[in-house]
Amino acid sequence: MTAGAETDPAPACPLCDEPGGELVWQDAQVRVILAHEPDYPGFCRVIWNAHVAELSDLDAAGRLHLMQIVIRVEQVLREIMSPDKINLASLGNQVPHLHWHVIPRFADDAHFPSPVWAPQQRTVVAALLAERSARAAQLPEALRRELESA
Repeated sequence: MTAGAETDPAPACPLCDEPGGELVWQDAQVRVILAHEPDYPGFCRVIWNAHVAELSDLDAAGRLHLMQIVIRVEQVLREIMSPDKINLASLGNQVPHLHWHVIPRFADDAHFPSPVWAPQQRTVVAALLAERSARAAQLPEALRRELESA
């Protein structure tokens, strides 16, 4: 398929019908959003704009472009959020529209070391979440600056 590979939009696809979060940056093929997950400040999604379900639906140029954006988002999250780990996930089981979750993780977050979708392990101290949210407020500008140079 081509870099802009597209199939017919799925009925009521939330990633076709709405931005999917706070739109931070986009180009003709990809958009980056902040998901604003309360327990996970800095949780980003990198979403392929056209409705495709799998990475292999894209040609090599499209795959390369998408992954370069995912990597740049990861780099900005590492710089701003200083997480213990970055989780990258492309599941699509509930929303079969190609997108990547880029999630800063901390050893004391609500689910660590399990995925953010697993049962909660602990309650995070409000002051830690507030401090991480303050750092996450820097992300829109930092992401735009990094991705505009892409």
